Amino acid sequence: MGQHFDPRTPDLDLLAQAESGTGAAFGEIFRRHSDAVYNHCFRRLGSWSSAEDATSLVFLETWRGRARAVGVDGSLLPWLLGVANNVVRNVARAARRYDAAQFRLPAGPVEPDHADEVASRLDDERRMREVLRRIATLGADEQDVVALVLMSGLSYAQAAVALGVPVGTVRSRLSRARERLAALERAQSEPAQSEPAQPDPAQPGLVPDAVQSRPELADVAATPRTHESKETR
Repeated sequence: MGQHFDPRTPDLDLLAQAESGTGAAFGEIFRRHSDAVYNHCFRRLGSWSSAEDATSLVFLETWRGRARAVGVDGSLLPWLLGVANNVVRNVARAARRYDAAQFRLPAGPVEPDHADEVASRLDDERRMREVLRRIATLGADEQDVVALVLMSGLSYAQAAVALGVPVGTVRSRLSRARERLAALERAQSEPAQSEPAQPDPAQPGLVPDAVQSRPELADVAATPRTHESKETR
């Protein structure tokens, strides 16, 4: 059996133990928070496969940047999600380059898979990408706050740690995001004019009301999954 750690041990203490040579201590941090990081990455990327890659990178970057780690009430999770926000930007840029390269290659053979599970994952991704398409109307800073507070359920104080900004900045960014989304919602719901403008196919849609008003974005977009379960598919 692996080494047992008291669940009350603060994450920063585990990190210190890992630095002192107790590798299992960092594994405990991973065990505690990998699911939350995995689902947060999915909600930013809209792909379970990309979220898997991003989760690995988040913990790699966590170890490399451990001297900057910040705990909140004994937990590294808010800080980890801040690391995740930076990682997903890089993963998204790499994915766009990869997709462009793949487009120029002939299609490969179709791999057999479990139909029900594949359908479920594809439905998750379709719904999540629709949400992401809608919140793309926001600025990058506002998207980060929406992802942390409305998607992943952090408090304002926790989101402030994740972003490295004052709590007041988190509040103002989220307020601006909600105002902008509400304005877009009103604009979309207005009766059509006598000569309505043609829709712009490049213009993202709007965030669902549930996202504007608060949290359970997982219910809107996808059912959270465990990091381990993804590896078995």
